Amino acid sequence: MKHFAKLTGLGALGAAALSALPLWAQEATEATTEAAAEVAAEVVPVMDKGDVSWMMVSTVLVLFMTIPGLALFYGGLVRSKNMLSILMQTTMIACVMMLVWVIYGYSFAFGGSTSPWWGGTAKMFLSGVTADSMSATFSAGYVIPEYLFIAFQMTFAAITPALIIGAFAERVKFSAVLVFSVLWGTFSYFPIAHMVWDANGYLYGKGAIDFAGGTVVHINAGIAALVGCIMIGKRVGYGKDNMAPHSMVLTMVGASMLWVGWFGFNVGSNLEANGGATLAMINTFIATAAATVTWALLESLLRGKASMLGAASGMVTGLVAVTPACGTIGPMGAILLGVLATFASYFFVTVVKHKLKYDDSLDVFGIHGVAGIVGAVLTGVFSAAAFGGVKGDDYAMMMQLWVQIEGVLITIVWSGIVSFVLFKAIDMTIGLRVDNDTERQGLDLASHGEQAYHN
Repeated sequence: MKHFAKLTGLGALGAAALSALPLWAQEATEATTEAAAEVAAEVVPVMDKGDVSWMMVSTVLVLFMTIPGLALFYGGLVRSKNMLSILMQTTMIACVMMLVWVIYGYSFAFGGSTSPWWGGTAKMFLSGVTADSMSATFSAGYVIPEYLFIAFQMTFAAITPALIIGAFAERVKFSAVLVFSVLWGTFSYFPIAHMVWDANGYLYGKGAIDFAGGTVVHINAGIAALVGCIMIGKRVGYGKDNMAPHSMVLTMVGASMLWVGWFGFNVGSNLEANGGATLAMINTFIATAAATVTWALLESLLRGKASMLGAASGMVTGLVAVTPACGTIGPMGAILLGVLATFASYFFVTVVKHKLKYDDSLDVFGIHGVAGIVGAVLTGVFSAAAFGGVKGDDYAMMMQLWVQIEGVLITIVWSGIVSFVLFKAIDMTIGLRVDNDTERQGLDLASHGEQAYHN
């Protein structure tokens, strides 16, 4: 009894009081105290060090996707005279967006507002956040440090605007790129992130499934990229000059880094190191492998040869497509999703772009936008148990499919309008595009006074 009193915090006086009671009263008191202790134990949030360790690694992996992954992937795809410009743009966008995120971006997305459209201002400058602050996970009673959640989401905010620049690479002012990224993050990325991922968000409330960013990141960025490349116009010499990638080696290195870093992107979005994380992990492997093989097969059948550029494109297509679905579909569904998304992206990259004559330099819309749309919509289908997904017999597939489509449409319209207004405003003030002579010389020397290579 003294041992029990010590465990429950009763102390010597409490133990003595218990001893003075009749046996039946002592047993009843002990039972009541034990029940109270159990209830208290249930409501105390648990911070698991394994979850925290994995989330710290995931956060660094998403940074690795951006710098050096995305920077090298895009860098290899442009001409050598613009290599450093794309590296510099990617690096500076990431750094600027990290600062914007902690100043007000986190609050706008996850600030606790009950508004379905934005998170409010309560957590601007990370107000009220300390090392002891905790954020909920997907399991009741389990939490991670809020600083860790902030840092993880910060890496998403950093990479998303950087994806957009590939659509108008080699022809836009450095200052315009940075201004656009900040404004677009403010008026498109933060609101969409709140709508989809915050508990008070409009699409979250509708039950939209976007495990790791199909709408928030890829469709959002893909639509902005399409609007940008159309409004800015084609590169000088487009369709006449040789604009082939200057280094497929660097592109392959960058694509491989993206795949590795994407495990932080997708698996980290589970917020815990458990079985759900392993499902996201295997799906990230399988969908990407299926998409890479499919793109190579399509090129072999339609062009006679499978290219490294095609394999890298297929790799990113699979990664994008599985992003919204990776936590709710099964591995066989991931294979089918990778194949279907590749057919769609391949068609847009090789047929639609040339028919409509827009210059999406690095196929940002054709891959991120199109594969993101396919992945987001088909998440509603492949999440069903009939296709190996995690949703049970009570899953209303058609209803979920409509919710997924609604999420896609809202993202397309929101990002499209915001992007159009911002591109127009920037062009009317500081200007979007460099002059023709600067473009012919290359942005490395003109904008940064450096060259990537010295012969």
